[in-house]
Amino acid sequence: MRWLDGGGLTAEQRRRQEQLRMRAVDLFEEGVEVPCLAGELRVSEKSVYQLRRAWKAG
Repeated sequence: MRWLDGGGLTAEQRRRQEQLRMRAVDLFEEGVEVPCLAGELRVSEKSVYQLRRAWKAG
C-alpha cells in the first residue's frame, strides 16, 4: 500500500507516518516546492502530490 494509506503498519510506523504528514502540511503552508519537499521527507514526488491533493480537499 501507499505510504499515505498506512496499511499493514505497526503503531510506531503509523505514528511516524502521521509525523511526516504533519511536517508535509507545515511545508505546504510555507510554500516549499514539491521536489524539495519529497527530498526532505524521503518520499516520491507522486506521494507528495497525492498528499497535497488530500490536504487541499480537507
